[in-house]
Amino acid sequence: MTNKEHIGVFGGTFDPPHIGHQILGMEAYDELQLDQLYWVLTPQPPHKLGKKITPLDIRIEMVQAAINEDRFFKFSSADIDRPGPHYVVDTMHAFRSQFPYAELSFIMGGDSLHDLPAWHAPREFVDECDRLGVMHRPGEVIDLAVIESEIPGISRKIHFIEAPLLEISSKQIRNLVSERKPFRYYLPEAVYEIVLRDRLYLEPENNH
Repeated sequence: MTNKEHIGVFGGTFDPPHIGHQILGMEAYDELQLDQLYWVLTPQPPHKLGKKITPLDIRIEMVQAAINEDRFFKFSSADIDRPGPHYVVDTMHAFRSQFPYAELSFIMGGDSLHDLPAWHAPREFVDECDRLGVMHRPGEVIDLAVIESEIPGISRKIHFIEAPLLEISSKQIRNLVSERKPFRYYLPEAVYEIVLRDRLYLEPENNH
């Protein structure tokens, strides 16, 4: 029996994918000693229903542009290929079916770990994961005892990823673009070019 393949699952709306995503992905790949990290693009997250989201085909293009220079990053259409609602427990079921003998690590932020007990089928989700790679920001306090009391057994699966403190979010970038402020260096160059080309996130200018 050969050694297990180590697969990372990194999900998001990626609207747009930015350098913070790339850095977290790189740190997760290194610290968890992954063979591949799959970027799973979620078409319509259940918690963002009714919110304006960039069309799927453009987000696919942006994610592929953000990851195509790294052989250990892969694009996954696991959520795109099935009907919604798109819950992460179903995403992990899909990966378990695709990689039945692999060790599966789901990558998330500390804020997501804090909210995990309120997710859809959280215990089933944790059962599907061999490891939870949690980005730990400097100074961030995470009370594992509380989360363990709600989802017993989760603590032994958590691996903290010591990532640099980067206060970058997709929402922040969208706001910068809409306010016509500089945003170039928050994004991979190829993603930046797509945002400019399609005039994404721009609000109509007010006529005074």
